[in-house]
Amino acid sequence: MLYGRGAEQDRVDQLLSRARKGESGALVIHGEAGIGKTALLAHAAQRTAEGHGRVLRTVGIESEMELPFGGLHQLLRSVADRLDPLHVAQASALRAALGLTGGPAGDRFTMGAAVLAALAEVASDGPLLCLVDDAQWLDGASLDALTFAARRLHGEGVVMLFGLRDGVRADAVTGLPRLHLQGLDPLAVHTLLADRVPDLSPFARGRIIEQSCGNPLALLELPAALTAEQRAGRVNPITLPAGLVTPASRIQESFQEQVRRLPDPTRTMLLVAAADDSGDLDLLLRASTRLGTTLEDLEPAEAATLVQLTEHTLTFRHPLVRSATYQDAALARRVAAHRALAEALAEHPAGTLGTPATGNTHADRRADRRAWHLAAATTGTDEAVAEAMEEAAIRAGGRRGAAAASAAYERAAQLTADPARRTRLLAAAAFTSAEAAQFPRTAALTDRIDALALDPATFTDLARVRAIVELDQGSPRRAAHILMECADRIRSSPDRDSDLAAVLAEALQAAQSSGAADLIAEAETRMAALPADSAPGAGFPERITAGGRAQLRADHVAAHREAAACVRDCRAQHVIGWLPTSLHLLAQAQSAIGRYQEAGAAAEEGLAVAEEFGRNHRGTYLRATLATLAALRGDGERCTTLATAALAYADPHGINLAAAHAHRALGLLALGLGRAEDALAQLEAADARVDHPTLSAPLLPDLVEAAVRAGCRDRTAEPMSRLEAWASAAGQPAATALLHRCRALTEASNGSARTQAVAEHFAAALHAHTDGPVQPFEHGRTELLFGEWLRRERRRTDARHRLHAALETFETLGALPWASRARTELQAIGEPLSPDTATRSPLARLSPQEREVVRLAAGGATNREIATQLFLSPRTVGHHLYRAFPKLGITSRTDLPSLLDRSTGSV
Repeated sequence: MLYGRGAEQDRVDQLLSRARKGESGALVIHGEAGIGKTALLAHAAQRTAEGHGRVLRTVGIESEMELPFGGLHQLLRSVADRLDPLHVAQASALRAALGLTGGPAGDRFTMGAAVLAALAEVASDGPLLCLVDDAQWLDGASLDALTFAARRLHGEGVVMLFGLRDGVRADAVTGLPRLHLQGLDPLAVHTLLADRVPDLSPFARGRIIEQSCGNPLALLELPAALTAEQRAGRVNPITLPAGLVTPASRIQESFQEQVRRLPDPTRTMLLVAAADDSGDLDLLLRASTRLGTTLEDLEPAEAATLVQLTEHTLTFRHPLVRSATYQDAALARRVAAHRALAEALAEHPAGTLGTPATGNTHADRRADRRAWHLAAATTGTDEAVAEAMEEAAIRAGGRRGAAAASAAYERAAQLTADPARRTRLLAAAAFTSAEAAQFPRTAALTDRIDALALDPATFTDLARVRAIVELDQGSPRRAAHILMECADRIRSSPDRDSDLAAVLAEALQAAQSSGAADLIAEAETRMAALPADSAPGAGFPERITAGGRAQLRADHVAAHREAAACVRDCRAQHVIGWLPTSLHLLAQAQSAIGRYQEAGAAAEEGLAVAEEFGRNHRGTYLRATLATLAALRGDGERCTTLATAALAYADPHGINLAAAHAHRALGLLALGLGRAEDALAQLEAADARVDHPTLSAPLLPDLVEAAVRAGCRDRTAEPMSRLEAWASAAGQPAATALLHRCRALTEASNGSARTQAVAEHFAAALHAHTDGPVQPFEHGRTELLFGEWLRRERRRTDARHRLHAALETFETLGALPWASRARTELQAIGEPLSPDTATRSPLARLSPQEREVVRLAAGGATNREIATQLFLSPRTVGHHLYRAFPKLGITSRTDLPSLLDRSTGSV
């Protein structure tokens, strides 16, 4: 029975009720120790069982935090037979993580998608409840996969509940709805004490209520620390833990008092159990025998209900019992306990630590646990133990447990007396912590490394890691300097040209992000001096640099080709670290050539990956890209929200190029809505953020148009001069078209304008648009501006033709503000139009996720293949198609290809 938790139970019950209808949901239940998180999870389990649903459970174990996928093994081992229907890569990754096969587990995204698919498969039989208790103690690899899946639940009939203790890894679970459990109200407190502890005197009851602060466990455990006389109020003052500031600490002190009353052999056995906390009774007995105790010595602890025993397991009644036992023991006793456990694990037979052994997976896990116990039993340095910890780190890295690998490398570094080895191990700890997106930890580790003691290859890797951290925690300017200093050192090393090219490519990208012309010039000069055989093209940094260069010279087809190849290779090679950058480049290239639907999908995916990996720097660019696409649609609220978020991060971190993109999105929104003065202010703010002519070039046509429409022709000369220089250097039809359009605008705004020259510039712009790859939005804008000028010149027939062409383009793209401008111009020359006559693409009626699912389905991909690519469950893919078909006016996926052919480019 739960006391005083009616509202909390209702919220959980609502999730369970929706799951019975095929919906999914997740909730993080958090609060201090003893507040009732586990009890609420138990309530959910009971309700699910009553409704004939299935319950899967896992509990975080503090002593196994550094063992990758231990928590996932707990959760999914009972449904391991349901993996066959999964995509082969997902099934393979899960089997490796669960110890069913050898080999490495998948990357973070493959594992997260595999968990989501597995849960959806199990839920195909009926509603499924997944309980993750003590999530703060779950190993990082398991928690990554489970939270990834939880954030993508949709229509599977799955509910995931996380129990999370406040104050301990409080940020372990992010991006999910939360329910904070607070102390019970006075009525519930009095009811609980009257029912469960009826023999308290009024005085004792008052002290218990005062110190418990409504914590249910404290209300039950604090009385257990009192003698019978104290409970009856016959001894004054009542002795309760003093000087402790939280109910949790009072509870722990209460448990310590109970443990201290036990016989010494019993306390020894409890200490061994607390030092391991795996619940493996056989291991406990093997270790305890070395300390002179036997199974019978556990009886007093069992009688006191501090532990629960089964034939194979020992479980502490509450994690605070374990913590109280361990922390109350002297150091020498803790060291002896860990040493005994390490010795027992060295002789432990295969297959008795959970599931039967298959291959060497369980032997490896035993070796990992033994290494950690040896490390805990070592108070100084020990090269053999350092070696064992390094081997554990290597195994953790092979299982994609980057956080665990980093912790093991760092402990190995602490255990070695060899300075060179310590430096190498700390570098490995820094690399793997960066892989786990633990950037503050990475920064702390790199500060402890003597970089001059590293070999050139390791030094290069360390510099690149430091630059990644600097990009996401500091500034791109400092990141560029770190990389160029690295280039200076490795330039003199033989056979390092390929590394030098990659480092300088990354330095150039960081310099461009800063928007500083001097820094960009320095990086470009260094790259120009590279040997010819190390030119861009070999690795991800160089290829992304090549794609970015193509984009900046308006060669959008080449940019798209490079970006698409990078994304494809990132997926094939599981190089997730470069995926957000590759997707960002792809989204920009797709947007430039009018593939707005695909651009939005790429940017959304890139942002999701960036957020998963803590890549705040790239996430800022992707938000600006999505803000630009929202501006084209006229979605002012979304555009403003995304652009504001981008600026909030870009400004304090000096990411000036991303800030320029965000301001440009706001300027484009205002320009489309006819707010020329606002547009001019935003576009000039964008222009002020970068002082490199090539980086500022893409926004110059918008800036010129805004200045002309705002009546500020005097503010067009300088942008026009830069635009002419860029177009001449680029030599691309797209750049030429924009230049002619802006010449037409500025010429038309001149009071003594030569109408023939204006018409010729507009015609040249349209010709250049069609001469190169079609850019429908820019072509439509030229048609619109030409039509507006023709109308003012009273050339109504010519204007009608241009305006109709612009309207059709904008409505097909879903660029509503621009379509509205074209429609207004047509109405001004007598065209009988209304908003109801719009021919807007039906794809615009879909959500971004629905559009991407529809696009892939139209290409022939199955639901399972779509789910794998988009990190969704197959059931969610089916749900999106079920919702999309009525919006599109079709009944079958066979109708999708022709529909998309008619709607190409829709935003």
